[in-house]
Amino acid sequence: MHTELTARSPRSLREAWVALAGLSAVFLFEMLDNSILNVALPTIGRELHASTTSLQWVTGAYSVVFGGLMLAFGALADRFGRRRIMLTGLVLLGLASLATAFVGNAEQLIAVRVLMGIAAAMTTPGSMALAFRLFEADDLRVRATTLISTVGLVGLAIGPTAGGLVLAIAPWQVLLLVNVPIAALAIIGVRAGIAADDPADLHRDPLDVLGAVLGTATIVLALVAPTLFVNEGTGSWAPWTVTAAAVAGAISFVRRERSTRYPLLDLKLVARPLVSSGLAFKSAAGLATAGLGYLVTLQLQLDWGWPPALAALGLLPQVVVLVAGGAFVSPFVRKVGLERAAWLSAAAVVLGLAFYALLGRLGYVWVALALALVAAGLRVVGVVAGVNVLRGLPENRTTIGAALIDTASEVTTGAGIAAAGTILAALFTGSIATSNWSAQQTSQFETAVMIAALVLTAAAAALVGWGFVRSRRGLAADATT
Repeated sequence: MHTELTARSPRSLREAWVALAGLSAVFLFEMLDNSILNVALPTIGRELHASTTSLQWVTGAYSVVFGGLMLAFGALADRFGRRRIMLTGLVLLGLASLATAFVGNAEQLIAVRVLMGIAAAMTTPGSMALAFRLFEADDLRVRATTLISTVGLVGLAIGPTAGGLVLAIAPWQVLLLVNVPIAALAIIGVRAGIAADDPADLHRDPLDVLGAVLGTATIVLALVAPTLFVNEGTGSWAPWTVTAAAVAGAISFVRRERSTRYPLLDLKLVARPLVSSGLAFKSAAGLATAGLGYLVTLQLQLDWGWPPALAALGLLPQVVVLVAGGAFVSPFVRKVGLERAAWLSAAAVVLGLAFYALLGRLGYVWVALALALVAAGLRVVGVVAGVNVLRGLPENRTTIGAALIDTASEVTTGAGIAAAGTILAALFTGSIATSNWSAQQTSQFETAVMIAALVLTAAAAALVGWGFVRSRRGLAADATT
């Protein structure tokens, strides 16, 4: 079977259904994991006698480890085998999930979450890279990536509801044990549907260990800093120290990658028009989407007084468009082309955020329209920008390219929440979590939300503008060759 898969690529999604089922299960794990666990945090806190900080790290430890290690594992996969690294990560995922049954305190659960974050860093970038490499035609690549992301988004959408139903009849450990059958499905699909790694397709340069350490440390610090800003405020020394360390780490990483003979991340490849523009569009979408989600959640519950269940329903326009919009991605891309689809969809995300900034305080209908517009743009850019990045890279760099896409999204998501939280903290007097705001506090909140949304809109628009320029330069260069 592997010989046949290596000899020719599938000519349709149906021919590759076994592989796509396995890769979809990988992405389902990433999207389902935190969404299904969040609903159980109060229960976990009571049963494990966990502090607020410990509960935060139950989800935070996974995200930080996941984001921090993606580049390093992407580089390893391109050298030692994408399929091999993914299967190893899936085995680790299954074992770590099984360990949940034996957890007795918050510290042990955090350790399990760290292992699951490592497993996610080993598997998630590979799902996109292997889907891209499975097909030769760009339209099949777009359709395959759309299918995989749709499965993941369905998991994201049903996660909280499914988690709540499970908690009504079963202990919270079941929410993590569900990863065991998902990992098993993924292992079967990847082993049966994807050919073993061809040594000729692998990247044989020595691994840049120092670059991996610097890159991982920089990303971890960049992911921790936003949480510190939101939790401790701008008056604390801790978030500023961590931010300064992240900047210093980034500078050291860039200098290392420019000077070493075998860099972890070849910056010349990142500078290629398709790669840099795709990363800019993904970053803009991550920044805008995270900021909008954070601000809308606070507005519905704190400003308008909606209970959590109603606020969750208030986010349904975004969920519906994200899930149902998958059917429109391929026709839209065929109509306008990959490059144009990337910048148009990224611009739609920015436009939706601007719409919310200017009109969101006037009523829910405007909030719903903003959520739908952002979701429509995100649905397309999430697929197309990623495909463009991988199209712009050599075949033996696709996994680290996918890891770079996910890392950019993780970091900008944290930055969007941090920026919005910092502006709210600076402009709102008193405790934002208290009920019965004064008229002055309500006015302060609405002003802060508008300013935060406009700041994020400007930053995301700048990224889209830069990405558009880079994309145009790439098309001009192609036209002259």
